[in-house]
Amino acid sequence: MDETRKARTSAEHGYLLDEQIGFLLRKAYQRNSNIFAETVPGKLTPTQFSVMHRLAEDGPMSQNRLGRSVAMDGATTKGVVDRLIARGLLRTAPDPDDRRRHLVSLTPAGVELIDEAVEAAIRVSAETLAPLREREKETLLKLLKKIGGE
Repeated sequence: MDETRKARTSAEHGYLLDEQIGFLLRKAYQRNSNIFAETVPGKLTPTQFSVMHRLAEDGPMSQNRLGRSVAMDGATTKGVVDRLIARGLLRTAPDPDDRRRHLVSLTPAGVELIDEAVEAAIRVSAETLAPLREREKETLLKLLKKIGGE
């Protein structure tokens, strides 16, 4: 007779998946990602959008600084930048102050797309937060920043 041990249930250990922060964050992020994909033009991912928005706000910068500014590791940043360069939305050029470094910047096509995408992203945030009252929105964003280390 096969006596395979059964996993304990929530009733036994008290862990309710549907009430866990990681599970709830993932569900909220999936909802936001779906709204983002349906709304933002240019087939940009949220990560690509973040990179382009940071460059639009802060101007050309090294790939290393760019990655840190949007909370990405070096390998991820390189992949995102390379894909956006291949699409003609970003370019690199030698840093005039340090020839060993290259600066990443938006191309004219990148500027045009990010300007349009920002308008759409404003709608994405509004739709994502629509189920909440104004004070709840403020509290949620404040708490997420705190969890994220800000």
